[in-house]
Amino acid sequence: MLKQYIRICVSKFRYISNPIELVKKISHLWTNFSLRSVNHSILTATAVVGIMTALGKLISVIKELVVAWRFGLSDDLDAFFIALIVPSFLVTVIGNSFNTALIPTYIQVREQQGMKAAQKLFSGAMVFSLILLLLVTIVMGVTAPFFLPLIASGFNRAKLGLTVDLLVNISPWLILTGSITIIRGVLNAGERFALAAFSPAITPTITILLLLVNPSWGVNALTFGLICGAFLELILLGMALKGQGIYLLPKWSGFNEDLRQVIGQYMPMIAGACLMSSTNIVDQSMAATLSSGSVTALNYGNKLIALPITLIVTALGTSVTPYFAKMVANEDWKQIQDTFKRYLKWIFLFTIPLTGFIIIISEPLVRIMFQRGSFTAEDTQIVSKIQACYALQIPFSIGGILVVRLISSLKANHILMKAAIWNLLLNIILNFIFMKWIGVSGIALSTSFVMLYSYTYVTRHSSKLIKQTQAN
Repeated sequence: MLKQYIRICVSKFRYISNPIELVKKISHLWTNFSLRSVNHSILTATAVVGIMTALGKLISVIKELVVAWRFGLSDDLDAFFIALIVPSFLVTVIGNSFNTALIPTYIQVREQQGMKAAQKLFSGAMVFSLILLLLVTIVMGVTAPFFLPLIASGFNRAKLGLTVDLLVNISPWLILTGSITIIRGVLNAGERFALAAFSPAITPTITILLLLVNPSWGVNALTFGLICGAFLELILLGMALKGQGIYLLPKWSGFNEDLRQVIGQYMPMIAGACLMSSTNIVDQSMAATLSSGSVTALNYGNKLIALPITLIVTALGTSVTPYFAKMVANEDWKQIQDTFKRYLKWIFLFTIPLTGFIIIISEPLVRIMFQRGSFTAEDTQIVSKIQACYALQIPFSIGGILVVRLISSLKANHILMKAAIWNLLLNIILNFIFMKWIGVSGIALSTSFVMLYSYTYVTRHSSKLIKQTQAN
């Protein structure tokens, strides 16, 4: 017994004294765990994406602190943020939507036709997306002097001129980031999650260095940081893609059946993304009709709620997509249903207590985070109520992303477009009703009800879709 105990102690000491061996041991255990089943693979992938995304977010927070230290509340920073609004919107609508439409078909082609056919589809998709991004970028640059005065109606002539110049300088970022989004999706499809999740940290890192090394560049350092960071990220991800046997260089082979299928799924995704992005604009506009400070209070109330939602949605949505698409391609309906039900159960078991905890500590949380200087105790009362109303959406927003990824894998994005239309209409109606009842907090409550309805809608339709697909 004593000898056995000594052997265990020596074994543990060996790992402590040899960290390389310890890392190998942990890596071996991690790999074995992930290979046990599809559910274990999704869980480990979600953990990897979550950790890497959190590290990237940490670097982004540091960048924001440096930007705040460097610029404060300045006109230059106002101009930069307004200049970034439209390119960011277009990246979400064009790049993210195309990526969501491409990946299920890409995985199906890879599984059923092989890597050569997958490479052909990827190359054609890159040519199509680059042409689309280039055309949109040109239109954006040409029309900037016309739409920016509408967005930035309070800017004087000099400030508006700076905004136009910054938007033109930022324009290449739209093409680079749109391409990166697609490449990142293909890497995730090959189950290379870590690099794709952490690579967004490159841009804030470059921005921090530019701000510290050359302060004389002023706000242009932020523009250069965006473009240089995106360019380096494109190179890094392109090299990782080559390691998978996929080449980044675009090559056009015409509109084959696979590419037509991707574009067919892309159109409803664009419409859905536009509609979903519009809900935030609607909320901000309707809050502006209320008392002074309502828009700001609405934004403060959502900041802390958005953090766990973004982190979990990014990790889960990224990791589950390739596995759902692979199971659909192999028509493994039993595994799909098992994975879907199991993860929904885990999501609600985790998020319902989290939601209750946030609602209970909402007021002290807001007080600790924001109540200082001009942010008064009265402001804390208002924002904490908004935050509690926003918190109600957490289970449905996180559960909803699982359903959305399943629907995209089933290539039924028309369902998401219909859901987005109903979401927008319901959002406007509930905003009017709840605003009259509890003021600006009603907009946050409306958002949570819309998320509940959206989750119910897509879940019901996804169940019907699986049954129909099985029957066929």
